[in-house]
Amino acid sequence: MATQKTRSVLMYSDTARSADALYFGGVDVPDPFVALGVRGKKYAVVSALEFGRVKRGSAFDTVLPLEAYLEKARRKWPRGKPGPAGIVALLSRELKSGTITVPVDFPAGLYQQLKDAGVRLEVADGMLFPEREVKTPAEAAALIEGNRCSAAGIAAAERVLRACRVKAGRLLYRGRELTSERLKVAIEVACIEAGSISSSTIAAGGDQACDPHNRGSGPLRANELIIVDVFPRVSATGFNGDMTRTFLRGRASDAQRAIVAAVRAAQLKALATIRAGVDASEVHRRVAATFVERGFETKATAHGSVGFFHGTGHGLGLEVHEPPRMNPSSCFPLKMGTVVTVEPGLYYPGIGACRIEDVVQVTSGAPRMLSRYPYRWELN
Repeated sequence: MATQKTRSVLMYSDTARSADALYFGGVDVPDPFVALGVRGKKYAVVSALEFGRVKRGSAFDTVLPLEAYLEKARRKWPRGKPGPAGIVALLSRELKSGTITVPVDFPAGLYQQLKDAGVRLEVADGMLFPEREVKTPAEAAALIEGNRCSAAGIAAAERVLRACRVKAGRLLYRGRELTSERLKVAIEVACIEAGSISSSTIAAGGDQACDPHNRGSGPLRANELIIVDVFPRVSATGFNGDMTRTFLRGRASDAQRAIVAAVRAAQLKALATIRAGVDASEVHRRVAATFVERGFETKATAHGSVGFFHGTGHGLGLEVHEPPRMNPSSCFPLKMGTVVTVEPGLYYPGIGACRIEDVVQVTSGAPRMLSRYPYRWELN
């Protein structure tokens, strides 16, 4: 049976869409390219535009010119249109690759073309590189940097909210009504200045925030809970941050204070539970139990779910969402060195929503915090 080091692997993607390709080659390539591993050696086929840079600054053992392999493919199949399938077929024969493993998101059309060309393929059962789940010290440091960028975005949001003037329930910032869109601009500019790109940023208030992936739109109101979820990609490394804080500009109601207190208590319960060997579903179970003990019901309604209806956390690395997950069906022990988010939340339209998210690395004892930002939320 082939081991991780001896099996052949194939990717065809750009590195923005394929964390596997970025992990494998250690270099950004903006256009789809062939990345092939055979018997522990790494091969890339790239155009003249990328050749010198990839050859100088990547983890590939051999960098091959795309143009030369397209010409080889033309000569081999003069009636066909040269493309990635022909290049891979040629390389597979030259390198005697045997059966090649591809990721689950490998292009279906290319997969079929390669099968038709006689290349033996199999689809990975799970992650193409399972070792990505456990982070090295360098990768953990890259995630700390990602969360520094997240915190920079959250700090920008807090500054804007503190600077607002409250007038008749409206938030006025620099003389104009504050909207989710304006707040997201402030967050994303701060992330850029910190060295990262934040896209799909969430800055949602009131009932919009009760839909956890609603990015927010329109005016933000005083005395309403506002969820700010920032998950930027660090430009230099490709690693991500992922942090959430909840704010309220004005004066909170007792019901809102109870929601925030319960979410923070649930997060602390999760942090006290997480350690190597603990079942991931047990972390989630204890979070859910904390909410039940405080009287917060989770149920499905005709208009959507209320309460706590998402997982407690997920892996973080070169992708924002990667293994492991911490939810009711996560029946496996957490591994030493794994990095996960811890993000319980409560969502009740008419009252508001709160989510608090941090990032930790699993150890044999208390988890190592990889994110840092204060938990103040009621901004008077």
